[in-house]
Amino acid sequence: MEEDEDRAAEEQQQFSYRQRLKAAVHYTVGCLCEEVASDREIPFSKQTIAAISELTFRQCETFAKDLEMFARHAKRSTINTEDVKLLARRSNSLLKYISEKNEELTQFNTEQKAKKKKKLEDDNTKSVAPAEAAAAGKDGS
Repeated sequence: MEEDEDRAAEEQQQFSYRQRLKAAVHYTVGCLCEEVASDREIPFSKQTIAAISELTFRQCETFAKDLEMFARHAKRSTINTEDVKLLARRSNSLLKYISEKNEELTQFNTEQKAKKKKKLEDDNTKSVAPAEAAAAGKDGS
């Protein structure tokens, strides 16, 4: 009995999350459509916005499932950039953009690690010097 209640509560929570996510997608699509409408002076009906929102949500669900499968096929539990590149392989421009952003992030992370390492080395040098001076002062007395 308690298991059924827990399952029902979990399903209700999942449904709630899904509805909130759909609402967020709908809002974002609506904002984008307004932007395009003002730029190109082409109005979008509410039905058109709703249809685009639904298609977008379904496509994102498909993408999420594909990404999970790519990671699982590679015997990983975490989705990585290679999975995203594989998903984008049919769109050359998107694949190029994702690859460029991945390279930028990799370079940034490498730079951050180098800065952190240098700071640690500098901190160690600063903390070792006073300790050595204090040891030298003890030996000299």
